[in-house]
Amino acid sequence: MKRNPQLVCQHLENISRGALDKYQSIIREYVRGRQGIYVLYRRGKLYYVGLATNLRNRLKQHLRDRHGASWDRFSVYLTIGDHHLRELETLILRTVKPAGNKVKGKFAKSQDLRRQFRQDMKKSFEAEINGMFDAYRPKRRKPKPVKTKGREPVLAKYVTTRFPIKAHFKGKTIRAVVRRDGTVRYAGNIYNSPSQAAAAACKRRTCNGWRFWLFQRAPGDWVPLDVLRN
Repeated sequence: MKRNPQLVCQHLENISRGALDKYQSIIREYVRGRQGIYVLYRRGKLYYVGLATNLRNRLKQHLRDRHGASWDRFSVYLTIGDHHLRELETLILRTVKPAGNKVKGKFAKSQDLRRQFRQDMKKSFEAEINGMFDAYRPKRRKPKPVKTKGREPVLAKYVTTRFPIKAHFKGKTIRAVVRRDGTVRYAGNIYNSPSQAAAAACKRRTCNGWRFWLFQRAPGDWVPLDVLRN
């Protein structure tokens, strides 16, 4: 069974500033060459959050820099690698807004849903108003259904627009497209189900396409096609 990748591997929480000053050699040995998130507190309240690829130097600096007299306790969270450190720091800054931090941080690739939310709210409101005056609502043309050969594509009831899918197989990335009629286009061929396309992609008699293929639910968030059914 595949486990979720671990982010935090060690932590040291709610330690007094005096302990950092008096036992620097011990604490520095814990964080020597390590990366992670550190938190400074003032009288029991969050004061400052920061990230560092060298926690030893950062903690030493905060004993004497402009924050030096503004905190009395600290916590350290050591991470495995630094791949998500920047986003983790941004998430903390944007949610708790520590008094000592001047900037709130930015997400590199996250999609801001505010504009989409406004548009969807407007559509929902218009639909509600139209429902109240249904007799006076002008008829709209229904889109023509796309004709497919044989049985109805398995994905037809889950999709309304074209979108790309991908899979990772034997160290390679395989790409395909789900068309708006629910069929899957892979290597120039059209398949009525994701499993048929998956079997063709990995050259097997059968393959569970719902788990084999991934689609982008949100920018950077690729999940199995099976999510559509749930």
